Amino acid sequence: MLKSQLLPGNEACVKGALAAGCRFYAGYPITPASEISEQMSSELPRVGGAFIQMEDEIASMGAIIGASLAGVKSMTATSGPGFSLMQENIGYACMTEVPCVIVDVMRAGPSTGSATQPSQSDVMQARWGTHGDHPMIVLAPSSVSECFSLTVEAFNLSEKYRNPVIVLIDENIIHTKEKITIPSPEEIKIIDRIKPSEPPEWFKAYKDPGTGVPPMPAFGTGYRYHVTGNSHDERGYPTNRPDENELLIKRLFQKISRDSGKLQLADAYYTEDATVNIIAYGTVARASLRAVKEARAKGMKVGLLKLKVLFPFMRQTVEKILSKSSKVLVPEMNMGQISREVKRVNESRCIIETLNKVSYEPITPEEIIKKLEEIYD
Repeated sequence: MLKSQLLPGNEACVKGALAAGCRFYAGYPITPASEISEQMSSELPRVGGAFIQMEDEIASMGAIIGASLAGVKSMTATSGPGFSLMQENIGYACMTEVPCVIVDVMRAGPSTGSATQPSQSDVMQARWGTHGDHPMIVLAPSSVSECFSLTVEAFNLSEKYRNPVIVLIDENIIHTKEKITIPSPEEIKIIDRIKPSEPPEWFKAYKDPGTGVPPMPAFGTGYRYHVTGNSHDERGYPTNRPDENELLIKRLFQKISRDSGKLQLADAYYTEDATVNIIAYGTVARASLRAVKEARAKGMKVGLLKLKVLFPFMRQTVEKILSKSSKVLVPEMNMGQISREVKRVNESRCIIETLNKVSYEPITPEEIIKKLEEIYD
């Protein structure tokens, strides 16, 4: 049975995590993500879960990795400075293939920046914040409803691919109240990690079963295996053999890239006949949709592609928009982070225009319309 509620984004995120089966949360308070921790501290015990306030964000990330290894779906939430502190352990989770979800509520920066102002400046950090070659899945809600649905999706993707998943939420979305409809539990698709079918004595923790994603037993269930951030062989033990190292890194990427077609999560508005299209995400996608509707009323053939997955970058979907457009506008509350990805895959298909704002204020529909009028042929 569908249930409509008036919720802020932070509460919708918490409800999404609980609906997905999250039963462990470790975190450290930081504006503007603190409400997620606060609500998790009260809601998790009611469903048999556990909440721990850690001494810092480094420990928070370590704690959710440990809980996930013990078989529990786990999450943390933070903002810019805390997200920076988590990066080493996010890399550890990538290398050891530990599923977990990290919510980063973006605020203005760099450094301490302005803790109460919105931004979209953590996009590239979400993809490349931790060192080394590694895969990453990054989702970007643009509404309170998507704070719920994409948090559920984050847990599902994390479990499916045994990889950390980052949910990037703009500060003003997390504090916006909107009416959303929450499905009943039986209507929500839930994915759980695959467990091994062979007996413990035959088990190899990182052996490719053909999907690129090894089964994952919980600690304490009779399966013993080695977990290390070092390059490792199929048993999990450190190795310096070139063939084993290359096999590991390529498998980490391929387990996600082979499903790239399933990760094309986006909404298209008025793109069928548009000659100028906008590519946007998060808060700016909301302003862009308003701008598109007003521009249409003025006779301008413009459209919008709203990205829900930022990484792996949705090349297939974006290329379709680029190939049918004379110009594409990429508005962002940063100096141009996703626009670089759009330019990278453009290959001279069309002209790429940008609209960047770093005054710690949202981009308005009026600003987007003004830019559209400047570039529209």
